[in-house]
Amino acid sequence: MPLLFLLLFIAMPIIEIAVFIQAGDLIGLWPTLGVVIVTGVAGTILLRTQGYGVVGRIRARMEEGQPPLFEMFEGLCIFGAGLLLLTPGFVTDSIGFLLFLPPLRRLIAVSIASRVKVHVRASTTQGPGRGPHSGPRRGPDGGGPVIDGEYETVDPDREKLR
Repeated sequence: MPLLFLLLFIAMPIIEIAVFIQAGDLIGLWPTLGVVIVTGVAGTILLRTQGYGVVGRIRARMEEGQPPLFEMFEGLCIFGAGLLLLTPGFVTDSIGFLLFLPPLRRLIAVSIASRVKVHVRASTTQGPGRGPHSGPRRGPDGGGPVIDGEYETVDPDREKLR
């Protein structure tokens, strides 16, 4: 995986420069620079509008008592899309605009979720006593499960003085 990131880090600027040269030859220098500026502004506007929408959905899910997992993933995708659109280049802009599409984000989320479920299922089917989470911890007498928590000693006399 680190090798993949290294290759992307090296290859991406080369690809972007090649596309810039082709676009400059095709439409000229100033229109090429204009397109780069317009995509940066468009990315900022999309980031703001879709970002506020995701924040609202996250709040709604939390008020319902549900974990906002998909909404957090959407927020991460939108943030990445905004960064890609602010980065000068046609290839990064194309990827950024694609990440602003909700159906594509949902497809990516479903793909990642299916891989995570397979990984979790494989790690939990190791059998009892074989993994780090092989079951609830037992107390020193072998009785019920150990429940971690915090407590505070309350002195009733002290509470009356407050």
